[in-house]
Amino acid sequence: MKKKKLWLAGAAVAIMVNVAATDPGDNLFEIAKNLEIFGTLFKEVNAYYVDEVSPQELMDTGINAMLNALDPYTNYIPEEQIEDYRIMTTGQYGGIGLEVGTRIDPVTKEEKTIAVMPQEGFAAQKAGILIGDQILKVDGVDTRKREDLGNLLKGQAGSTLTLTIKRTGADKPFDVQLKREKITLYNVPYYGLVANEVGLIQLSDFTSNAGKEVSEALAKLKEQGAKKIILDLRGNPGGLLSEAVNVSNVFVDKGKEIVSTKGKVKEWNKRYQALNAPDDTEIPLIVLTSNTSASAAEIVSGVIQDYDRGVLVGQNTYGKGLVQATRSLSYNSKLKVTVAKYYIPSGRCIQAIDYGHRNPDGSVGKIPDSLRREFKTAGNRRVYDGGGLKPDVEVEKANLAPIARSLVAKGLIFDYATEYRQKNPTIAPATKFELTEADYQQFVKWLVGKDYDYTTQVERTVADLEKSAKEEKYYDDIKAQLAGLKDRVSHNKEQDLQKFKAEIKEVLEREIATRYYWAKGSMEATFDDDADIQTALALFKDQARFKKILGQL
Repeated sequence: MKKKKLWLAGAAVAIMVNVAATDPGDNLFEIAKNLEIFGTLFKEVNAYYVDEVSPQELMDTGINAMLNALDPYTNYIPEEQIEDYRIMTTGQYGGIGLEVGTRIDPVTKEEKTIAVMPQEGFAAQKAGILIGDQILKVDGVDTRKREDLGNLLKGQAGSTLTLTIKRTGADKPFDVQLKREKITLYNVPYYGLVANEVGLIQLSDFTSNAGKEVSEALAKLKEQGAKKIILDLRGNPGGLLSEAVNVSNVFVDKGKEIVSTKGKVKEWNKRYQALNAPDDTEIPLIVLTSNTSASAAEIVSGVIQDYDRGVLVGQNTYGKGLVQATRSLSYNSKLKVTVAKYYIPSGRCIQAIDYGHRNPDGSVGKIPDSLRREFKTAGNRRVYDGGGLKPDVEVEKANLAPIARSLVAKGLIFDYATEYRQKNPTIAPATKFELTEADYQQFVKWLVGKDYDYTTQVERTVADLEKSAKEEKYYDDIKAQLAGLKDRVSHNKEQDLQKFKAEIKEVLEREIATRYYWAKGSMEATFDDDADIQTALALFKDQARFKKILGQL
C-alpha cells in the first residue's frame, strides 16, 4: 500500500513538472523547483508520517489551500463533483424536481429530511408531495444514514424510485412511487402582473437559455397588458457571461457593447456586443438589485444603467467583476480559474475587493473610495467603479425583528404553515391572502410552550457594558443604573408577538402561500409588503421623477 502511494505521488509530480516545462511563462525555473519540492515533501509525508494518511485528502487540502490564497472563485472541481458543476451551469439533471432540506426535530432532537419545495410541473409535485413532508426512506434506504440524499434522488430519466413519507396529519407513513425525468431549473421562476400595466420578471440565475426565458416572459407580459417592466435581479449570483449578453440584448439595440474583458493572457481581451434585434428598447424599465446581486446580474444592471435604459432600485450590488473559465485537468477533474476582469459599457469595473493585495493578516479589504474613479453614462450621468453598482434609488434593506428571526430559524413558521395547510384545503389567491386577527391569535396560542427564545442586540450591548464595568471596576458605581436599564430593555416574548405582529404576519402569510401556490405563491404574497417593489411602482407613477433620474428632463 505504501509503495502504491509513493508511486502515485511521484507520477503526480512528473505530470506537474512536465506541464511547467512546456509553459511559456517567465518563471519556469521557479515553477519547476517548487513543484519538485512539493512532490518530494508529499512523498516524505506519505512514507514517514506517524499515522496513515489519504493521499487524495492530503492533496485536496494542499490544492484548496493554494487556491484560497487567490480569490474565492478560483476552485478545483474533482471528478466526483463534476455532475454538480454541470447542473449548476446547464440547469438540467435527471431527478424528481424536489428541493429537500434538513432540520432538527424540536422534540426528539433528531435530524429530519424535509421536502422544502417541489418544482411545479415535475414528478414530485405531480405525485402529490407536499412542502413539509418528511422523507423517511428512499428506495428503502434510511435518509438519516445518508449524507448524499441528493444523489439518491437523482438518476437516469425514466428510472423509478420509492419515497417513504411521513406527513403531518396522516396516521402512518406511506410510500410514493415516482419516475425520474429530465428536470430543467428555470432561470425565470416567476413572471406576472404586479400592478395594473406593470409586469415583473424574476431572474434568479444565468444558466443556458436565460436570455430566451426573459424574452418569452416579456412577450407574454405585454400580451397581458404590461406597459412597464420590473426586472428583479435581487439575490441573483450570476452565471454564464454569454447569457448576461443575451439578457441585456432583450432591452438594448443590436451592436451595442455589453461588456469587455481584460486579462493577463491576450486571448481573454474580448468585447461582447448585442448580436440580435432587441425585443423592446422603449418600454419603461426598472431593475431591482440587492447586495447579493453579483457577476452576470451586475453586468445586466450595469448595461441598463450605463445606457440610461432604465432605473436601478434597491441596494448596492455585491461587486464581483471577475471572469472565470473552466480548464480541464487530469482524471476528469477541472479547474475554474479567474482569467480576467470585466468592464461594462461606461468603462468601469465594478469589482469591489482587491484580492491581489492582501493585508498582513491575509485578509482582504474593499477598494477605498479614494481609489474609485468617476465615469459617465451615455446620458452624461456620473457613476463610479470599484464598489459594485449603486442604485439610482436606494431602498433601505428590511431587517426582521429578533423574535421574527427566531421563529424562522427555529422552524416554527415553517411547521405552522404545514399544519395550516392540512387543516385548510384552500385559501384566497396569494396576492389577496391575509391572516385575520383571529388567525394570528391562533398562531400565538400554538406557540405556547415552544422554544423560540432569543437575545436582542440591545440586550447584548447592555451585557457587554456590564462586563466592561466589572473588568474596569466601575460596576459598583453604576450597579443600580445597569439593573434598571436591563429591566427596561429585557424582552418579553408575549409582548413582542403583539409589538411585531405586522412583520411576523408577513412572513407567516408568505410561508402559508407557498403551501398552496408553490414558488409562485411565495413571490406573489410579498407584493404588498416588498419595499423595493412598492418603491418601483411609486416611481413608475411619478414619470417626471423617472425621466429626471435618467437625465431625460
